[in-house]
Amino acid sequence: MNRSTIYLRGAGGFLDSSRPYSYATYPANQVSRISIPNSAPSAVYDDQTKQSQALLYRLSGDYNPLHSDPDIAQLAGFTRPILHGLCTLGFAARAVINGLFAGLVSGEGTAVKGIFGRFLLHVYPGETLSTEMWLDGQKVHYQTKVKERNCAVLSGYVLLQHIPSSL
Repeated sequence: MNRSTIYLRGAGGFLDSSRPYSYATYPANQVSRISIPNSAPSAVYDDQTKQSQALLYRLSGDYNPLHSDPDIAQLAGFTRPILHGLCTLGFAARAVINGLFAGLVSGEGTAVKGIFGRFLLHVYPGETLSTEMWLDGQKVHYQTKVKERNCAVLSGYVLLQHIPSSL
């Protein structure tokens, strides 16, 4: 199943009776709750995005000008174009693989069964992403922050197919 929600900053007024979106209105069995542990993370992985990252990610087929045109980005309330959310999610998934499976055989991406993420804030190309992760059985809780702004931008979990014995 693939569930997608589009969030439009400041959008609304489609119906007089419309209320702001809330996960509280979703059926309980369709919303994955995310809880970040209060303990120290099992691993932390930092990765630098490139200034050209959003332009490169356009090759995926997402040509939304929010990611490339400074004027459109400013109209949307950003100081400059932002990184694609799925690109940020890809950085988080890679951080979990590289952070937990460091030193193991390359290609441990096959260990990932599924990934869930909740986007919290935008990322600007060129920023450093720091992903903290907590191993909980076959589930890895993670939180990705932008180092330069000291804010969480993504949180979620990764489900693993298997856990290497080294973990």
